[in-house]
Amino acid sequence: MAGFVQIVEAKTSRMDEVRALGEDMQAAPNEESTVRRATLTTDRDRPGYFLSIIEFDSYESAMQNSDHPETQKFAAQLAELCDGPPTFYNLDVTETWTP
Repeated sequence: MAGFVQIVEAKTSRMDEVRALGEDMQAAPNEESTVRRATLTTDRDRPGYFLSIIEFDSYESAMQNSDHPETQKFAAQLAELCDGPPTFYNLDVTETWTP
């Protein structure tokens, strides 16, 4: 398997605060984090919706990351900024290609 991707989809009326929370996390990275890359996107067709695309080496490393207290604190803070519960998509990467 080529890796694991988790997509978190949520709606917020506080996007600036969501961005600031992400910037704070980047400024003080967790040395135990297993995240390989994270991308924050906003939905052009649905204002207020955002999707975070988080890449890991494996499902196991993603679950290890989820168990970190720093990750749990971040998730709780993010949930407070959202207008409802997030939707999680847990995806095994089976193939990647570059045109």
